[in-house]
Amino acid sequence: MNIVKLLLQDDEGASMAEYALLLGLITVAIATVVTAFGSKLGTVITSATNVLN
Repeated sequence: MNIVKLLLQDDEGASMAEYALLLGLITVAIATVVTAFGSKLGTVITSATNVLN
């Protein structure tokens, strides 16, 4: 029973949950940007490659 009390009082678990939530939000943001600008970004990269060749 003392182990359960120690785990409930431990603040590191809350920090890990916050980091996991933040990582999830960043992942969703990156996926949204890539979906919205993916084709435009591909065109820019292709154009830059053609200029360098």
